[in-house]
Amino acid sequence: MTPQYRLIALFSLAFAGLYNAVFFNQFARVYPFSVDALSFYIAIFGLIWAAHALILGLLSSRYSLKPLLVLFALTGGACAYFMATYGVVIDAAMIDSLAATDGAEAAGLMSVKMLAYNLGLGALPAWLIVTRTVRFRTTLVELRAKFLFTALTLAVAGLSIGSHSADFASFFREHKTVRYYTNPIGPLYAAIAWARDQSTRPRGNMIASAVSTDAIIDEHAEHGADRELIVMIVGETARADHFELNGYARATNPRLSGRDDLVSFHQISSCGTSTAVSVPCMFSPDTRSEFDGDSIYLRENALDVLTRLGVNVLWRDNNSSSKGVAKRVRYEDFRSPERNPVCDPECRDVGMLDGLDRYVEEHPTGDILIVLHQMGNHGPEYFKRYPAAFEHFTPTCQTNQLGDCSREAIINAYDNALRYTDHFIAESIDWLEGYPSFETALLYVSDHGESLGENGLYLHGMPYTFAPESQTQVPAILWTGARYDLQAGDLVAAADAAHSHDQVYCTLLTLFEVATHECGRGLLSP
Repeated sequence: MTPQYRLIALFSLAFAGLYNAVFFNQFARVYPFSVDALSFYIAIFGLIWAAHALILGLLSSRYSLKPLLVLFALTGGACAYFMATYGVVIDAAMIDSLAATDGAEAAGLMSVKMLAYNLGLGALPAWLIVTRTVRFRTTLVELRAKFLFTALTLAVAGLSIGSHSADFASFFREHKTVRYYTNPIGPLYAAIAWARDQSTRPRGNMIASAVSTDAIIDEHAEHGADRELIVMIVGETARADHFELNGYARATNPRLSGRDDLVSFHQISSCGTSTAVSVPCMFSPDTRSEFDGDSIYLRENALDVLTRLGVNVLWRDNNSSSKGVAKRVRYEDFRSPERNPVCDPECRDVGMLDGLDRYVEEHPTGDILIVLHQMGNHGPEYFKRYPAAFEHFTPTCQTNQLGDCSREAIINAYDNALRYTDHFIAESIDWLEGYPSFETALLYVSDHGESLGENGLYLHGMPYTFAPESQTQVPAILWTGARYDLQAGDLVAAADAAHSHDQVYCTLLTLFEVATHECGRGLLSP
């Protein structure tokens, strides 16, 4: 074995061991460690070593060896931190979310622990790789060594699987989620998939293909002559089972629970487990199974259809962005004090209500839709998502290192943030009630849920197939004003029915009395 392949073998041992501590922790949850299970653990370790060694061995050369090892080390160190700290997996959707993270969100993830991981498992091994002298042999010798090393890795993989074929068959069939924690080849594979998707994603000002081309506003609907003023709040990271309106024991909706003119939908499934997926998906006419990342650029969404029908549409954002939804409508960013008057220094969601009266005055004709994309419960710093006056449940977790806090403290901070969302929704309703001559309504839908430490899992972004319900079951609320055709009492059956983000597109059109053969009544149907 030449020095090149000895170095690969050595670092593959490190990758299989040090960088996969979280993988083996997850593995131990489904296959508890014991003397009898030791041989299976060794076989798993052998397979992971062989996978890393095989890939590195095939791709390595005099010029690519060190860059490859540095890439594996830096990637593995960074991913090991997020996996160990939050229990997340790094798939293409997670990378898409990370790529869309702004400076403020990135700052909220920084910590001494993150630095330690990136130095200890990333920068230090990278430095050792760069400074090590590797003596390469002649081309013929290196090619022969590559062939023998490849044969060795395949033999180790074959022996590992063959020695426990039944166990491996069960593992791959029943515990697919665990393999997502393989590091760094798992994240690197996901990065390649993400890059391939990005390379084919539409760029520039493409003309979106029309949808619901037969859509018309039904002039014969009751009160059809009245203008409609509707607010849609796109929630962030709220989980359905922590809403008091859905039966949660704690007072997370103190203002909304006292109203009898709204309905809470109890069974809403999200389109994804990340903002980058769920937000564009819920405005798309595509179902979750049909939707892909290009849809929001290639096809019109609900906002485009309403604009085409003469509705005045405004999107205000206190989150990272509209994820492409508001690309063709008026967009206002409320993440800075220059625009948002309520910053302490965190810019609050309620600040998005500032100046809306002026917007209504500027549009004396036509219906109006105002979309407010809130910061909501964006983690891991839940304690920053609400002003001090909303510190109702105590003690609270005051760090982004959720694993260092008790579950009680994490949940307290999370629930306090929900109380601020309750306040924001209630303030939005109060604003709408100042327009009695309009048909007014408010629709609130969260983008996805959140894990709060259950089974060592935090935040969100798990692959949908394996994601717990805490990440996929979201709250949704509809309030209607006195002049609106539909009242809360009419929606009792719909509130208990199983719905999903798939129905949001048609719900928005229905709220504006839009008729199209593509839509029923969305969430309003039992």
